[in-house]
Amino acid sequence: MKLTKKLFGFINEQPVTLFTIKNNKGFEVSCMDYGCIITEILAPDRFGKIENTVLGFGSLEEYEGNSYFLGAVVGRFAGRIKRGSFNLEGNVYQVKTNENNNHLHGGHKGFSHVLWDSKVIKCEHKTAVEFSYFSPDGEEGYPGNLKMKVVYTIYNGSNDLVITYSGISDKKTLINVTNHTYFNLSGNLERDILDHELTIDSQQFIELNEELLPTGNLVPVDHSVFDFRQGRKISDGVESNHPQNILVGNGYDHPFLLNKSETHAIVLVDHESGRKLVLETTEPSVVLYTGNNLEGSYSTEGVELQNYLGVCLETQSPPDSIHHQHFQSSIVREGEVFKSKTKYSFGLI
Repeated sequence: MKLTKKLFGFINEQPVTLFTIKNNKGFEVSCMDYGCIITEILAPDRFGKIENTVLGFGSLEEYEGNSYFLGAVVGRFAGRIKRGSFNLEGNVYQVKTNENNNHLHGGHKGFSHVLWDSKVIKCEHKTAVEFSYFSPDGEEGYPGNLKMKVVYTIYNGSNDLVITYSGISDKKTLINVTNHTYFNLSGNLERDILDHELTIDSQQFIELNEELLPTGNLVPVDHSVFDFRQGRKISDGVESNHPQNILVGNGYDHPFLLNKSETHAIVLVDHESGRKLVLETTEPSVVLYTGNNLEGSYSTEGVELQNYLGVCLETQSPPDSIHHQHFQSSIVREGEVFKSKTKYSFGLI
């Protein structure tokens, strides 16, 4: 295993470090202590050509203004909270509203736009970077002094990235975190992700309203472009006239409830390159976002950001769960340890 560190820039005169871990198969992951952002994941195609499979920026300044959350850990709460307001044990809390009148991905800074402490953990067959962050009581409006840890682990002999999350608060609070990496398995952004084939072991998705908030309705996927159980191209949803696809900008931005009976809940494939990504998670759902609104003034790897250039697979509890009792809860009690784990395995078809 090879690990390198380099200075990526400064935030408020504090250095930002970029870590790169490379295993004996050439698989390589780069991440930094600003937002726990993953900047690159290099993986081989069917011919052994090793290329980048995620979207990332070339400078810290671009990440500071990163409204797309490229590669970042988002929290305390991933997804939206209606009006940024919730009630815990009779206490009403108002968290920051940063998307219209709603709360999104932790607020103005959340976990994605702050500097984390970091340390490297080396073992014989694996290397990890452990990030830790103390979120004080009242930050972004959330209750509780929260100690968070995020660990990225790479292994020799397998092209796997394992992300583990843990947190503990001194007050009852909400915790729902995820990684917001945009994947593109074509390699170095050779193509968009419309022809990527996705399989999700899910029988239901959560319906959204015009503010992209959950309505609370759990919709069966049967006989629709939301049925990924046998695999389908992402383009199916982009070209669909289903009202839910049109609502989110022609594509997907929906939570899918995962079937816990299956080990490999999510599989993404690019048939042209031969690359395959398999996700296994402890989380009850995944938010599928197909980059419907990526088009803008940013560029990545010399390619201007465009819609459908990457796909997010955000393993998490359902958004706005505090307002829907039949969703899995994201309430964490005082002194209770929050834990979550997602494994990303890069292989070939």
